[in-house]
Amino acid sequence: MDNNKQNHPFDTATQLTGESGIYYGYTSECYTNMVGPFGGIIAATLLRAVMEHPERKGEPVSLTINYTAPVLDGNFSIKAIPTRTNRSTQHWYIELCQDKGIIITGTAVFASRRETWSSTERAFPNVPSANEVKSFSSEGMPPWVYNYDMRIIQGTLLALSQPNQKNTSNSVTLQWIQDEPRRPIDFLSLTAMCDAFFPRIYVRRKQMVPVGTVSLTIYFHVNSEALTKHGDKEVLGHARALQFYNGFFDQTAELWSPEGKLLTTTSQLVYYKE
Repeated sequence: MDNNKQNHPFDTATQLTGESGIYYGYTSECYTNMVGPFGGIIAATLLRAVMEHPERKGEPVSLTINYTAPVLDGNFSIKAIPTRTNRSTQHWYIELCQDKGIIITGTAVFASRRETWSSTERAFPNVPSANEVKSFSSEGMPPWVYNYDMRIIQGTLLALSQPNQKNTSNSVTLQWIQDEPRRPIDFLSLTAMCDAFFPRIYVRRKQMVPVGTVSLTIYFHVNSEALTKHGDKEVLGHARALQFYNGFFDQTAELWSPEGKLLTTTSQLVYYKE
């Protein structure tokens, strides 16, 4: 790991001790959300447990985590178990525990990709460059927001809009985002950025209600070589909800490179209470 990463708050927040599939960590005050830690940093920490496992083969192609209960501030342990290794794929089961209880269950798939026919069907959004968009003000926001330079093109928090602004007809967000301070992107930071969108219901409506992610899935469409070439440049996030229904809504999103390469697609199910 280079010095820039060693000293970066993100790497401190996702740091683990232990070995052979049993790891220990501590939640970071820098990445605190309204209640508990920022979900993206927890997802990245779970992926790190697999990345650092001595039996790991290949690179991540998918990650799914399910929250059985909220993660509390403090100590936690992570168990990462390889359930099956095939010629080109490796399957993992992951648990995060606190106070002897299972808080998160998850699965991951790693793969050794081979160069073959590839194609992207979804078009890169027509957006201004990051330099043309003003940075989002983190003032008054939860601590985790301060760790990102967000430049929201469309779909900011409706509660921050003008007093006479009514609820909107959609929950689409387009935003440029990068770590603050800058950090070369990798699978871990990409994982966290997949959750670095404000809840869709806060984009659609002014009313603030309790929310919490129930399940999060990420598909990686990039390899480590491409991420190394990407460096510390920003990525474009494009998120939307498809349905709000009786206490739950979904979020579907993509992360793109500035050159128009699709890096990840992600979806999550979110609980809301009112």
